Amino acid sequence: MIFDKALDILLVHCQGESGNVLVSGAPEIPGATVLDKMNHLNNVDPSLRLFLTREPRAQVVHTTNLLLPPTRSDADVAFVVLQPDRAHPMSGSNCICVVTALLETGRVAMTEPETIVRLDTAAGLIVARARRENGRCLSVSLDNVPAFVQQLDVAIDTPKWGQITGDVAFGGVFYAQIDVDQVGLRIEPEAARALAEAGTEIKALLAGHVSVEHPEICSLNEIAYVMFRDYQPNGSVITCTTLKPGRVDRSPCGTGSSANLAILHARGRARTGDRCISRSIIGGTFTAEILGETTVGGRPAVLPRITGQGYIFGRQQLRLDPQDPFQQGFAMSDTWGPQVGEL
Repeated sequence: MIFDKALDILLVHCQGESGNVLVSGAPEIPGATVLDKMNHLNNVDPSLRLFLTREPRAQVVHTTNLLLPPTRSDADVAFVVLQPDRAHPMSGSNCICVVTALLETGRVAMTEPETIVRLDTAAGLIVARARRENGRCLSVSLDNVPAFVQQLDVAIDTPKWGQITGDVAFGGVFYAQIDVDQVGLRIEPEAARALAEAGTEIKALLAGHVSVEHPEICSLNEIAYVMFRDYQPNGSVITCTTLKPGRVDRSPCGTGSSANLAILHARGRARTGDRCISRSIIGGTFTAEILGETTVGGRPAVLPRITGQGYIFGRQQLRLDPQDPFQQGFAMSDTWGPQVGEL
């Protein structure tokens, strides 16, 4: 992949989770749909993703969202989530970063008190409702794609913790969600490394044990993340999503919170109109709400709404030096963790 212009990147975070937005300079990505483009970035030419998400230009916590022209007539803009392991179809925190960047830089005109932005993603259409005041994007509510349960109470045999159980659900990507006390940990900053290692180990065990496939988007066919959860007596949930190559999500995780709503609904613990606070490992919050019910491929599903806030804190320009020996970037286990060899 060749690009000869500077890449203009807005530095954005959502509740502490990096969600930088590449707003100009990117080459054209082949594909008729955003899903096609994501698959091209994963299966044909990953060079742009590697350039943006690995050292020396990025660290393990960095995600860059690639803005694209929409491929469907009912959308305003498209984007793909570029992370160190691969391009992903959807992320709630990154979606909030994208909408915040578009609105606060004037790329999409803001109206008060609410601006609607329709986002074309590989997982489907996301309708974002941004609350605005004095030029600031105070919150973004995402009407996410339908979330559904793949399987409840999956038994997982582990060398370290014996047999544990988890729930597998889709909230934009597939998750395995596990009660954190089963691995003898608490969701707190001091346990972040141990949680990351536990999550990557469990994800590897699941790879040959549980198969998933979205009934309407067949190439969404892997468990993307393991999310640890800790349900609180007040009805809220503390979340910790673990990501390759070995780190934890700083945000409460929008797609994971959507999948959690589907799990709660399937267990009869939540219904349409109910709201749940999702709290992250560092104390950030999302509000997760069930707007309604539907079906996906004949399976019961819920319509989730996730609300949170993003913040622009800077900008960056990157260029590709044709003599750079590290155009594809590199990853080191001292910061990227023991899973670096699987990237």
